[in-house]
Amino acid sequence: MIIKVINKSSNPLPHYESPLSAGLDIRAFLEESIFLKPRERALVKTGLYIELEKNYEAQVRPRSGIALKKGITVLNSPGTIDADYRGEIGVILINLSNKNFEIKSGDRIAQLVISKHEKIEWQTTELLSDSNRAAKGFGSTGIK
Repeated sequence: MIIKVINKSSNPLPHYESPLSAGLDIRAFLEESIFLKPRERALVKTGLYIELEKNYEAQVRPRSGIALKKGITVLNSPGTIDADYRGEIGVILINLSNKNFEIKSGDRIAQLVISKHEKIEWQTTELLSDSNRAAKGFGSTGIK
């Protein structure tokens, strides 16, 4: 699949870090560093603009390395970029650690996964079919 992209940053285009990666790493594009204090959040710009095909979305997801090592994650994970959005991609990062965290221009801050999705139509009803699970919810399949 080919996706049109405008890159107004000085960073390379997002790319897969390994041959079987699902996500493309995206980088911060900043005039000056951002310092996130514990529990603080910020919208981090990327300088990237994309055009997706109908029935596709781009999902903005956390990078596992900075989530585990630094406590930095994507607040609205996964963030969704719809096919009709043409603005700059921004990433809402939050610092869940107890230490300040610096984000510099060029830092890999999140990953982008392109995903196909279906459009649905609702069919109202008074009854749903039965299943073994039925209405059993959170924790009903066991916690290990």
